[in-house]
Amino acid sequence: MQLNIFDRMEYLPLIGTVALLNLLAAMSPGPDFVMTVRNSLCYSRRSGIFTSLGISTALGIHLFYCAAGVGFLISKSIVLFTMIKILGAGYLIYMGLGSIVARGSKIDVHAERSSADLSRGQAFRMGFLTNVLNPKATLFFLSLFTFVIGHSTPVYIILAISVIIILTAFIWFSIVSIFLAQPNVQRVFLKYEKGINYILGGFLILLGVKIALTFR
Repeated sequence: MQLNIFDRMEYLPLIGTVALLNLLAAMSPGPDFVMTVRNSLCYSRRSGIFTSLGISTALGIHLFYCAAGVGFLISKSIVLFTMIKILGAGYLIYMGLGSIVARGSKIDVHAERSSADLSRGQAFRMGFLTNVLNPKATLFFLSLFTFVIGHSTPVYIILAISVIIILTAFIWFSIVSIFLAQPNVQRVFLKYEKGINYILGGFLILLGVKIALTFR
């Protein structure tokens, strides 16, 4: 029998609910959002988009292990949870300090900024590590699978939901990157670059500290 995602209309509200929850989570000012903003403003639209791609790929990792039941084990193991928490918090604090101590470029956007751009691999890695090392992402998707997606949910529905989650995040963060890479926005950034770097770096450090102090 051929399966179709819309064969059973009862799953449409579930798909819509998960898509909305994921979009709201992506739009919230968390580590993923701050890292995308940082790389788009400080480097380029390309860096922002590849950061978005890294974030979306990490979401696929979270979805896979939560569906496989590993996320439940992580949530129940204080050792595993603490290890992920410390790694994630340390990475965010490290990136935040890097933003704060970075020198202001004071250069022309088109003349020199491209030469100091991140490589595709660097931008992708930043996005991937920011998301995959965030224990709150683990708990978010675990809650989805526990309370929203039941054990009786068909595999093809879970796959469809996973694709929607990954695409939603990639599209949203790419839109943010494209907007922040506009010349007018870049000119404003260059004018207030040092202050913006302090703000973004401070946000990353605060998020890192908040994650480090998170109790189960």
